[in-house]
Amino acid sequence: MPTIDIRKITAGLSPTWSGYLRDWDRTLRAANHPETTRYSYLLAAAQLGRYLATECDEFDAPQAADDPCLVARGHVEDFQAWMVDTRSASTALNKHKSLQQFFKWLTVDEEAIRRSPMDRVRQPKTPEKLVPVLTAEDTRKLLAACASSTFVDLRDQALIRLFYNTGGRLAEVGNLMLDDLDLHADTVRFHGKGAKDRRVRIGPRTGRAISRYLRARSNRRGAELPHLWLSARDACRLEPNGIKIRLKQLGTAAGVANVHAHRWRHSFAHEWKLAGGDTGDLMLLLGWSSDDMPRHYGASAAAERAQQTKARLAIGERV
Repeated sequence: MPTIDIRKITAGLSPTWSGYLRDWDRTLRAANHPETTRYSYLLAAAQLGRYLATECDEFDAPQAADDPCLVARGHVEDFQAWMVDTRSASTALNKHKSLQQFFKWLTVDEEAIRRSPMDRVRQPKTPEKLVPVLTAEDTRKLLAACASSTFVDLRDQALIRLFYNTGGRLAEVGNLMLDDLDLHADTVRFHGKGAKDRRVRIGPRTGRAISRYLRARSNRRGAELPHLWLSARDACRLEPNGIKIRLKQLGTAAGVANVHAHRWRHSFAHEWKLAGGDTGDLMLLLGWSSDDMPRHYGASAAAERAQQTKARLAIGERV
């Protein structure tokens, strides 16, 4: 993601709202929060401010639209319901968590309010959905869509194999530097959420794909840049958002719907759990600190194991 433009995020907000969000961003940067997290937090707060100014029917909404310290529980609940109606429950949940952090900062750090309006606002319930994983066959189709020896195709092959082989996040893979690679030990160092680094082993096919890409990269303009991934045009890096766009293009070319990096993360957890892998080891490999994550990401594997067991037991088929 490009560098955050706080002026763009706060466009249309009152000077008071804009000032608080600018100060909050300074606090987030000082605490070394990842740029993606900062953007998500700031966007949610800015969206609440704009909602209060243009959409909210509460009689005191104009005052709250002028000053976030005047936001009340009802304002947040209205905003949350609006998010559910116009976006989705999962989006509303993301905004809820971000706003908790904003009003916590106003309460604890700034001491601008005595109590957070989020204290009694319940999280929106989200339906439990099994995320469709990208199968090995899907990945073969994507690799076939970039099977030539051009620079772009060699780069895309390396990206696809690295996502599938490691389960790395988009930002982790997209922000890799050349120094993060150790092809002698066949490992890659990811810079995860919360400034947590981890080193992950890569397989021989992934290592070979990266080596081939690096040879092609050495002859490109921009080869002196420290970033691993280079753009197809100009002497500049390929940003994570550019990788996201490129994966969608490859999905269209390969006839594989809804291709995005996070689905390989689910695929990694799916195949790991399906093979009986240890949950603690999975948490280390994927950079998780919460026990909730393996349960969420492994749900599709659990469902498939249950179906395989049902077929093997043949319950109801022996009469």
